[in-house]
Amino acid sequence: MDFSKTAAKKKLKPDKVLAEIVGTEPRPRSEILKEFWQYIKEQGLQDSDRRVVNANRTLQPVLGGQKQVNIFLVADLVTKHMK
Repeated sequence: MDFSKTAAKKKLKPDKVLAEIVGTEPRPRSEILKEFWQYIKEQGLQDSDRRVVNANRTLQPVLGGQKQVNIFLVADLVTKHMK
């Protein structure tokens, strides 16, 4: 059995905090992260060097209460809000 295909299709439900950004519909982790990054881009929340995300009031609870987060940590922090 190829587990990589199964894991990719597993639908996860965003918790209440994350749902404010990406909605409540269960879907694969990759789709949720894609929509999350789209929100960051639409809101202009990345620094000019694009290595740091500056959290607004909606984003801050998802990012562990931090005001700034390195882009390499974002996926792990967001994943904690999926069930």
